[in-house]
Amino acid sequence: MTASFDYDIAFSRNLGWVTEAEQAVLRSRRIAIAGLGGVGGSHLLTLTRLGVGKFNIADLDVFELANFNRQAGASLSHIGRTKVEVLRELALDINPELEIRTFTEGVKAENVAEFLEGVDLYVDGLDFFAVDARRQVFGACTEQGIPAITAAPLGMGVALLNFLPGKMTFEEYFGLEGQPMEEQLLRFLLGLSPAMLQMGYLVDPTRVDLAQHRGPSTPMACELCAGLAATHALKILLGRGKTPAAPWGVHFDAYRNQLALTWRPGGHRHPLQRLGLWVARRRLGRTLRDAAERR
Repeated sequence: MTASFDYDIAFSRNLGWVTEAEQAVLRSRRIAIAGLGGVGGSHLLTLTRLGVGKFNIADLDVFELANFNRQAGASLSHIGRTKVEVLRELALDINPELEIRTFTEGVKAENVAEFLEGVDLYVDGLDFFAVDARRQVFGACTEQGIPAITAAPLGMGVALLNFLPGKMTFEEYFGLEGQPMEEQLLRFLLGLSPAMLQMGYLVDPTRVDLAQHRGPSTPMACELCAGLAATHALKILLGRGKTPAAPWGVHFDAYRNQLALTWRPGGHRHPLQRLGLWVARRRLGRTLRDAAERR
């Protein structure tokens, strides 16, 4: 049975929280999402249900069994299929009028300009360990004046940062340039979540293997990321309400029932961040040594 599609009816229940004029604005906007795994797929589907009408999506990976605990689109019928293809189909099944540009080789220096062409907002869905790609995209957003959101799934919560034109940049906040990979990962983690709310209930630290770029995850965190990122996307695209920009951040942990509004003026240069990095480096050294002994 094939049902006819009507945009106004499909997204009519958004009205009341947005006006008809604002819904029309969302329909005309283009959002870029790099990475369709842990959080990226949820970002795409949530923003599609919000009524956003245009997307650029990028991912070079395929679905596998290890994705089932958290990734939108991960199912037996999709194993071995590209995430871009599957998520494109799922989004079009919600809104067949979507305009979607796909980048099946992921995003990299050679195509980042094309990936961001005509984009009103970038929403980060890249894997935590994809440091080089993330730096390239956020750097390009800064150059082109494109607002950018990153929402990280941490434990059973979400840590969000907005990088807005004219405000502190991604590089100014995290200070990754010229640092070895281990240091870049530490700075990214601590910069995302200065409050580190998630660490109090990590029951098995051996599941965190930075050397092998693996760590535990939960579906709750991914869905919280999609909700918080879409809410801030709405505010940015419609120019509504107060939107915190880095060095301000938001960290909500559902397990601990706790919300932290973080502020790190100077970003990685802030004294508390420097102290936190010193502690994290000591812990990282033990983690890497333990991982080496397990292998």
